[in-house]
Amino acid sequence: MAPERRYAEDAGLVLTSMGMPQAYGKLMGWLLICEPAAQSGAEITAALGLSKGSVSGGLRMLETAGLVHRVAMPGRRGTFFRMAPDALMRAAGSEKFTQFRELMDRGLDVVGGRDAPGAERLRETRDFYAFIEVELPKLIERYHRERGET
Repeated sequence: MAPERRYAEDAGLVLTSMGMPQAYGKLMGWLLICEPAAQSGAEITAALGLSKGSVSGGLRMLETAGLVHRVAMPGRRGTFFRMAPDALMRAAGSEKFTQFRELMDRGLDVVGGRDAPGAERLRETRDFYAFIEVELPKLIERYHRERGET
């Protein structure tokens, strides 16, 4: 198996352990390393040995999540997909943590507040996501600053 295919397979396993369907993880792994960086669904299907339906569904999900974008390829016909270099960093954006924190806030309301019996799980999870919601943007800003990008 080619090292590129092996990498995509490994990415599928790692991302499956994080709750993502294995085929989608393979797609992400492939789009992180493939050359050219923009690939058609048919090219991805051939490279990974996945079904056309798995690739189509996976690309649609990754596109909806903002991880993959459709791009034009001059001189070529069809639809091509490319992962932006910072896609995974943007995907980890604090708005997802805000949504989860808000869900925990609603849960606390349902059980009767922060100090209600049985609220410990919600409270601890809510506080963690509130912390991440505040700190993640600072980490991303620091990352860019240390790379000389700001």
